[in-house]
Amino acid sequence: MATTTIKLARLNGEPEIFHSIQGEGVSMGIPSVFVRASLCNLHCIWCDTDYTWNWENTPWKHEKDTDPQYRKFKKEDYLIEMNTDQVAEKIAAIPCPRVIITGGEPLLQDEAWQSLIEHLSLKSSDYYFEVETNGTITPSHELDQKVHQYNVSPKLTNSGNSPTLRINAEALAFFSKSPKVWFKFVVASESDLAEINELITEHCLPRQRILLMPEGRDNATLEKRRLWLAEICREQGFRYSDRLHIQLWGSKRGV
Repeated sequence: MATTTIKLARLNGEPEIFHSIQGEGVSMGIPSVFVRASLCNLHCIWCDTDYTWNWENTPWKHEKDTDPQYRKFKKEDYLIEMNTDQVAEKIAAIPCPRVIITGGEPLLQDEAWQSLIEHLSLKSSDYYFEVETNGTITPSHELDQKVHQYNVSPKLTNSGNSPTLRINAEALAFFSKSPKVWFKFVVASESDLAEINELITEHCLPRQRILLMPEGRDNATLEKRRLWLAEICREQGFRYSDRLHIQLWGSKRGV
């Protein structure tokens, strides 16, 4: 069994591995162990995990740039590299079989996740592995065989990423055909809905496996957006997802 290194987000000097409740998507409410990857190939202007990519001396923009207290992150303070067997030991110490691999963009480190899953699967056959991804990278066949569920969140114009960066037709074709996939779109305004429907048509995304979630990092913003979005989901046949963790803990990390 191969052991490799994996780049994880750092929280208070430690890898960001924590036991919580899934706050979004089709698994919302299920107790889970979160493992947060560092690094991302996209740079969403509203990203709430910008400490995984918005490093000092990079050109990326963020909507918090107008906040005088906001600073880009020192990479060595927010990224930690560990062997996958060490990460597996930390996860195995938590009595919870559902592991959510999130980020950043996890699929930038395909082989590392294969190694981690192999280590954990030897400890118990009860583990269930979810991968949260932006849908721009196709997982390898080897990783796909080990993953139980993908939570794919394609980015829209509201993310600030160019279409050439945020849309990969080959990757979306893979995900659209996989029975393991749930799609989740972050919706900031009604104008996003036309773009979502265009993506559904152009890339043959299965409407019955699509969730719409209001964009927001605080309860006040979510309160403004959730009612009209829930109504749209009812009218157009989408699933609705809220952001349960924001309601419970706000924007606090690691809970």
